[in-house]
Order: sequence, then C-alpha cells, then structure tokens
Amino acid sequence: MTALLLDVGNTRLKWGVLEDGTIRRTGHITQANIREAGLAALTSKLPRGVDAVMASNVAGTSFGTRLAGVIGLHCGCDVHFARSERSACGVTNGYRLPRRLGVDRWVAMIGAWAEFRKPCLVVDAGTAVTIDAIDRGGQHLGGQILPGVALMREALAGHTSDLPRVTARAAKAASGMDMFGNSTTAAITHGTYAAVAGAVEHAMAAMREAGIRKPAVVLTGGDASRILTALGGAPSHRPHLVLQGLAELLDKPR
Repeated sequence: MTALLLDVGNTRLKWGVLEDGTIRRTGHITQANIREAGLAALTSKLPRGVDAVMASNVAGTSFGTRLAGVIGLHCGCDVHFARSERSACGVTNGYRLPRRLGVDRWVAMIGAWAEFRKPCLVVDAGTAVTIDAIDRGGQHLGGQILPGVALMREALAGHTSDLPRVTARAAKAASGMDMFGNSTTAAITHGTYAAVAGAVEHAMAAMREAGIRKPAVVLTGGDASRILTALGGAPSHRPHLVLQGLAELLDKPR
C-alpha cells in the first residue's frame, strides 16, 4: 500500500508518503501560503498515485472539508481523518471525554508508543506547546498546554510598551550561562525557549517522582530542534511524529 499522510496544523501542513512501511517524500507548506495561493499550492506538491489518504487536522472543520474535497479529487480516493478515541494501537486515552483530546496530541502519542514501547513524555513544540505523559502500559496520564515560543514573544510585544517584537527563529535555545542574553532581543529569545524547556523538565521531574524513572522524551513540532540543546538527558527528535502515528492508524480497522 502507498498512502499519503497529512499533518494539518494551525501554522503548517506537513505531508509524507508511506511506501513499504517507510515514510518518504516528506514536505510542508505554511497555512499562510495556502491562504494566499489556494489549495493548488499544496496539491501541486503531492503525488496522485496513492491507495489511501490519512489526515490529522486541527485547522478546523471548514478547512478539513475543503481539504478532503480537493485532495480526494487529486488522489482519486477518500480522505480519512483520525479521531481521538478511548484506545487505539496500544495507547489508552486519559481524558474522561476522549474526543476532547486534540487529535494531533493523540496521534503523536500513538507514534511515540509504537516506536518506544515504554513510558514517554511527548512534547509538540509548535504554535502551542503540548506535553503528554504515557506510562509503561500505554496509559495516557494527562497533559499540559502552554503558549509556544512565537506566541510568548507576540504577547510580550503586544502587552508591553518597551519590549521589541522578536521574530527571528534561527537561533537555538542556549544552555548554561549562555542562556542569559546580553541584549533585550537575546533575553527574549533565550527566555522564551527556556520557558518551554523548563516546562518539559518540570514534567520529567514529576514523572520521576511518581516512580517513572527513565521515560523516553520525544520532541516534535516546529521549535523542537531549537530547544533540544536546553534539555538534559537524551531527548529524541521526531519531526514527523504525527505522520508516524497516522501510519500506525492505517492498519487499524475503520
């Protein structure tokens, strides 16, 4: 089977093609680009000859409907959207109302569990940062949501009179004494990365205190590569974690 996998986020849409059990031909496009040029800007980059299309969508029902119509015509097959469930692929949802859990978080946990099969802390550092804990039996223990790096910076610029708007995303998080910036721009850059890294480390400490000694810390999302250096231990960077989860869900009966 050849399948097109779509990770539809608030800022970017990422894709990959599952062939012979391996995700290849990955790419991404910003939602801003789609708004400006239409969905043709996406379909021009996607293959036609696939047997199935599986998507995780957090960009809203209206966008999902448009996407399904255009991709269905382009690929010649229906688009199946992942949904948060009570349990799937060895992971048990920790929400009292399972459908309330963001589908991107759910699919990312499935991707992490499929690879590591041990306690995990799954971190998606995107527009928002989500942190989810899984125990050794695949039980989702719950999670946290906090503003992403760009949202923090926008909040500082929008709600203060003297702090500048910091838009550069090239710099990575600093470690040690380098985390103390020698300019206001550097202080905001390092401070916002440190806020995310601190939240992750606090979650790791909570798991250790609960007797979960060595969870796999799995990072995904647009800012993941930039905060790796600020984290202790040996976190794993999986930029296509949601796509990995979608690949697992393809084998689940619908």
